[in-house]
Amino acid sequence: MSSSPRPRPARGSGTSRPGSAGGDPASGGGAGGGGAGGGSSGGGQGAAGGQGTGGRQGAGGRTRRRPRRWLRQVDEFSAGGLVVDLAGAEPRGALIGRTDRQGRLLWSLPKGHIEAGETAEQAAVREVEEETGIAGEIVAELGTIDFWFVADNRRIHKTVRHYLLRRVGGELSDADIEVDEVAWVPLAEIRAQLAYPDERGLVDTAGRLLADSA
Repeated sequence: MSSSPRPRPARGSGTSRPGSAGGDPASGGGAGGGGAGGGSSGGGQGAAGGQGTGGRQGAGGRTRRRPRRWLRQVDEFSAGGLVVDLAGAEPRGALIGRTDRQGRLLWSLPKGHIEAGETAEQAAVREVEEETGIAGEIVAELGTIDFWFVADNRRIHKTVRHYLLRRVGGELSDADIEVDEVAWVPLAEIRAQLAYPDERGLVDTAGRLLADSA
């Protein structure tokens, strides 16, 4: 847990969310998770959709095509968002950090699967509290991100609904085993810390909503 995040990788370092159309689990970790950033949705068509046409060179110079690999398509749904603390001199939001396979700490918005019987709003409140320690209440919906990734021989289409939440209790905590660090970040600095471009757009929306309600 930290009061402010370590700097994210510089632009051009290859940061992207696995499987994102824009880019969790890191979801999200990673989020395939986690998530949202510019990931493998374009480059994964051979494996994911069975379109690969590569083959081995056979006798007489002819190419033997490999059988197409068809993967079962699965839809998954998650929810999360940005919880803000408005009690101080300037608003701040809680971010989570997860370390990727290259050892980079990537900052993102908390999120997770919608459980059976939950609404998206209920899942967002629960996941934010589980991953940050902060209890919040829904203020408004920020938007939806969807992306594709391949895992366990399945081609997964994940849809994540995001909300703006206001802190009503709790203390910052990185107790969740899926989270490496948690930090409060001034709202004006969150955009620069987030690893995934589509989540930056959600934070822009949150800033406009808070300004309108001030």
